[in-house]
Amino acid sequence: MSGKAPTAGLGKMIGVALVAFAFTFALVPLYRIACEKVFGVRLEQGAAATVATAAKNARTITVQFDGGVNSKLPWEFEPQQLTLQVRPGEQYEATYFARNTSDRAIVGSAVPSVAPARASGYFNKTECFCFTAQTLAAGEGRAMPVRFIVDPDLPADVKTITLSYTFFKNEAQTAQLNAPKASSDLPRAAP
Repeated sequence: MSGKAPTAGLGKMIGVALVAFAFTFALVPLYRIACEKVFGVRLEQGAAATVATAAKNARTITVQFDGGVNSKLPWEFEPQQLTLQVRPGEQYEATYFARNTSDRAIVGSAVPSVAPARASGYFNKTECFCFTAQTLAAGEGRAMPVRFIVDPDLPADVKTITLSYTFFKNEAQTAQLNAPKASSDLPRAAP
């Protein structure tokens, strides 16, 4: 055996140890990047980040509510409150009320809009009646909640956000709902 073999092995072990150390040292920033970019989770970054986050969350935003119906839909639809003061990062609930003023069941679908348009990416609805078509029987009224969170990263110059809904008649689903039953569905008279 030569005297160089143990030295070469020792060099490889030191090299592996250095690579392992560098890899573990890099895990913290890699983990932070993965959490923020992939999962949208922001990790604590010290006192400066805490102060900045607290300042963003301490402000209040006025959220205005508006509602209406398309002329083809015989419903009444309006928000139960006109404004709400909210703190970014916290969840809130607002309620709208809809009533079918016709003499038959109608299916309606709500289309939301947020103004100003640049605030729409910061207004997150976590539960909303606009996600599904709404069926109201003749004369039926219903409270319809919407839960939302305003993102703390909303630009500082945006002080007011307006959430507006317009209900439209879902013609196809309403026609299907009110279609006469097929003759095969009717009970047969006894002979």
